[in-house]
Amino acid sequence: MNFRHLQFFVTLARERHFGRAAAASCVTQPTLSEALQQLERELAVPLIDRDRRRFRGLTSEGERVLAWATRILSDQVAMEQELAQLKGELSGILRLGVIPAAMPVVPFLTKEFCARYPKVKLKILSLSSIEIQRGLDSGELAAGLTYLENEPLTNVRTFRLYEERYLLLTPPGGPFSGRSEVTWREAGTLPMCLLTSGMQNRRIIDRLFEDGGAQDMQVMVETDSILAQITHVCNGGWSSIVPHTFLTLLAYQQGAGHRPVAIPVTAPAREHVVGLVTTNRDPLPPLARALVEVTERLDVAAQLDRALGGVA
Repeated sequence: MNFRHLQFFVTLARERHFGRAAAASCVTQPTLSEALQQLERELAVPLIDRDRRRFRGLTSEGERVLAWATRILSDQVAMEQELAQLKGELSGILRLGVIPAAMPVVPFLTKEFCARYPKVKLKILSLSSIEIQRGLDSGELAAGLTYLENEPLTNVRTFRLYEERYLLLTPPGGPFSGRSEVTWREAGTLPMCLLTSGMQNRRIIDRLFEDGGAQDMQVMVETDSILAQITHVCNGGWSSIVPHTFLTLLAYQQGAGHRPVAIPVTAPAREHVVGLVTTNRDPLPPLARALVEVTERLDVAAQLDRALGGVA
């Protein structure tokens, strides 16, 4: 079986269009179509639902083959990385899926990793925890940064990094300025900009509001972007609940009047563990194994505390 034909098939499944798949594969459309027809002949099953040569989707057999093809191609890449590592030159592209709440912590890992493996390129993807699970299952991701205990992933290895705490981020001069802490009930009275419900961080925050007795919450803006969340507080007058790691994005200085106010939220005061996850394969692909080794040498929680300077 031709690996390239499998790659064409995976690309078509992603692009869902023959012309775009051909362009992404750097071949002509007739070349792509002939390769896919040859793959179908070799497997003796129809893989693609066509309508006058237009892509309509995958057949049930095609869906099963897609899962295997993705895994086979992932193993091929891992084999090539393993052979390169034997020559002392680990290379390739490490794809890391990260929940938005953990994005401020990623540089602590990538700085050390890139210093140790300069020939490896990193692709950092902002994903939900559900999307990270899919990426690990399919082999499209080498690893992920996500919550470890709240909605645990399946068939993964986990490596604890730090405990996430929660802050009310609100414009200066607001009703809680000067407070050392606020309750979830009090925070729930403010107009909010929060992450969307597809993000696990939002589901955690909704549950904390509920446990804290907040009623009639005013969630006025929802976004899947950390940048949009923070800018709506800084420039739009909304408030938000954010992980304490967000303070590294604000270059936070306590008492700076032009910056939003960050106040710990209590009653209840909760923490959720964030960590690195990889697929539970043996052996791990070389890039994933290298990232785990770097992670195990680092004390991310201590680095985070130093970066925050004790303000959180």
